[in-house]
Amino acid sequence: MFKLKFKFGGAAISSLKGSAAVQFVISDNKTNLSLDETLKKFNAELSDLQKKNFISDEGDQLRVYGKGSLADLLIIKKIKLTDGFTNDFFRDYFAGMLSSLKDENLANLQISLPSFEFFKDFFKSEEYLFQSVIEGICLGNYSFEKYKSDKKKEKSLTVNLYGDKKNLGKAISEAQAVIDGVLLARDLANEPSSVLYPSELAKRAKKNLSAEGIKVKIFDENEIQKKNLGGVIAVGKGSDNPPRFIIFHYKPAKHKKKVILVGKGVTFDSGGISIKPSAGMSEMKADMSGAAAVIGTMLSAARAALEVEIIGVIPAVENMPSGKSMKPGDIVMTSSGKSIEVDNTDAEGRIILADALEYASKEKPDAIIDLATLTGACVVALGEYTAGIFTKDDKLADDLYKAGQVTFERLWRLPLWDDYKKLIKSDVADVKNVGGKWGGAITAAKFLEYFVDKNIPWAHLDIAGPAMPSNLNSYTQKYMTGFGVRVLFEYLSALK
Repeated sequence: MFKLKFKFGGAAISSLKGSAAVQFVISDNKTNLSLDETLKKFNAELSDLQKKNFISDEGDQLRVYGKGSLADLLIIKKIKLTDGFTNDFFRDYFAGMLSSLKDENLANLQISLPSFEFFKDFFKSEEYLFQSVIEGICLGNYSFEKYKSDKKKEKSLTVNLYGDKKNLGKAISEAQAVIDGVLLARDLANEPSSVLYPSELAKRAKKNLSAEGIKVKIFDENEIQKKNLGGVIAVGKGSDNPPRFIIFHYKPAKHKKKVILVGKGVTFDSGGISIKPSAGMSEMKADMSGAAAVIGTMLSAARAALEVEIIGVIPAVENMPSGKSMKPGDIVMTSSGKSIEVDNTDAEGRIILADALEYASKEKPDAIIDLATLTGACVVALGEYTAGIFTKDDKLADDLYKAGQVTFERLWRLPLWDDYKKLIKSDVADVKNVGGKWGGAITAAKFLEYFVDKNIPWAHLDIAGPAMPSNLNSYTQKYMTGFGVRVLFEYLSALK
């Protein structure tokens, strides 16, 4: 795609060689006048039919190539502020638009940022509106083609942005910090599991985060054994690739709160002895998307110099069938001293998270948030577009929900009522790792709750749906999405 460079363009769009310009027109009773003003400004011409089609209710976008125009390509996009308009509009639009420009011989993209006056009901600030534009361009520029032999040479594209300089400067720096984390998370989740096994995940995380001044500690299989991380040992022992337990620590000089992020790091999930069907199993390379989101968030937080102490904890394993594998009927002793009856080896993520949540609780943070592609049941409940929140802390639930509404990485709260505890009751151990046919996302969350200090605010985010590719918008198709980085960054940024 493109090697992007963002810059403040100035007061008004000027003539630049090899440029495409984007102008927005609000659909209202002045649409015709706004279109005429835009055409005059760019010295561009349309036929009567083109104008008529654009002004009609069905009209949406014009692409005008013109010799002698202010831009070689003028893109005029009509915005309809109807009930269907969301704060993801610009992110989605620019992601799709940039992808459509990949074969154009462009050196410059010029964007007249729209007036905040029309959108103040949708965005928390003008800066965030601008940020969503920049995020969209970066997300639309993403591809994962490192293993293709016919990769095209990356072209340089300068993105010239025209808007309030003060807000624009802050939007560029914030967006780039956030997107760096999202793209790192996407790269990790899109890697094949033959490359990204637990020790390689640890290696890449250390390389990326140590460079930002984040302390990284990695427990190998021997240290995992010494620490009695029984859940990690049990799930990881079936694979020839040994497990890792990874801890990150970001501690700025000035910080208000201490938050621990825990990410499920199953680098491939075959289901173990309770093996999965072959259909769709290739996606299980991304069963470490929770871990990827934690790594990406840590990177973004450091680059944006967020004033919050963050500890990241990742149990990293491969869940593979072999003669050494954990089996149904086994009893696993975790680091907390609590025991787990294994009813299904494909419910492995919660077993490794038991050790991670116990470790996190000992650090006595202000909050613990875990992210995991934990259950298909959550996808059944909420679909592919939304992650589930499970917590008994109303403030934490509200803060995470609001962060998701701002970023369009949306979260929806599901119950964590104690009635569901009876479904994971075991006759031979403290708890059972599955709870039957119904309410699987809830019983999985109840299982995790068993390993968290009840005095610490805790939320579990089941991201099984939105971490995977979907047709939600222009930037969620084809590749693993890196879901979780933007919403966590927003939540952490807003902490008081």
